[in-house]
Amino acid sequence: MKANQTVLKEFILVGFSSYPHVRTFLFVLFFGLYLLTLTGNLAILGLTWADRSLHTPMYLFLRALSFSETCYTLTIIPKMLADLLTEKRSISVPGCGLQMCFFLGLGGTNCIVLTLMGYDRFLAICHPLQYPLLMTNVVCGQLVVSAWAGGFLISVTETALIFRGSFCNPNLIHHFFCHMRAVVRLSCLDSDLTELLVTMISVSALMGTFLLIITTYVFILSTVFRIPSAEGKQKAFSTCASHLTVVIVHFGFAAIVYLKPEGSGGDDTLIAVPYTVITPSLSPLIFSLRNRDMKNAFRKLLAKGSFWNT
Repeated sequence: MKANQTVLKEFILVGFSSYPHVRTFLFVLFFGLYLLTLTGNLAILGLTWADRSLHTPMYLFLRALSFSETCYTLTIIPKMLADLLTEKRSISVPGCGLQMCFFLGLGGTNCIVLTLMGYDRFLAICHPLQYPLLMTNVVCGQLVVSAWAGGFLISVTETALIFRGSFCNPNLIHHFFCHMRAVVRLSCLDSDLTELLVTMISVSALMGTFLLIITTYVFILSTVFRIPSAEGKQKAFSTCASHLTVVIVHFGFAAIVYLKPEGSGGDDTLIAVPYTVITPSLSPLIFSLRNRDMKNAFRKLLAKGSFWNT
């Protein structure tokens, strides 16, 4: 138990206060990336809903990912942008708990949905004849619901572990949002044990989903290499390219945040920026620009719009 135990009502987010001369630049940069994220994800949601040819499991999973990523950015970026423009960067203790719970839950949901997208590609390429029976829209919807349930089961567990006791002064969170490692260090209980537990849960979930995706791609590659024609191989690879790119970016940046050894140096605030701000803006770009069906759906929508304007 720490000696300076007290009942805290709010935390102060230190955030980017160590970089006062670039806060305006950071606001403009992050605001631009946030608009890009919202525009890209809303475009994917709109196109996959409006174009009936995209009402397939693959694009239903993509729609689920875009929705969860939109919610994910909403949990931290608006607050971060507001804090960049003000000196009062406080957040209530219950508000901090809610932000942490939704951030972890939606982050976990994203990982599981990416895993399900890999499983969908595995069924489509390795079991093409059984695919329409195994992966229906109903099954897809059930899997998405299970992804949300799994993500929030993990987040509620971690948040409950961190917020089960009171917090000690100083009430400074050395981050731009309620990151679990930064908050758990303020706990009046044995913060080292709690930090170890929540880190193990996060790393296990992260590595577990990543290994499942790698396993599906091992089977996919073994099947693709057995396809006799080069055209068939290229077609199979093209359906996986955007997903695999997003997986590498998503899990790569997440590993930097969650697998960084304690005391290895580096500003945790800056290290978290790629995972929380940059990755969500890249995902819709990758899925849109590298996907022929999405580009065709966009062209059809533009053509329909120009038709009604004539």
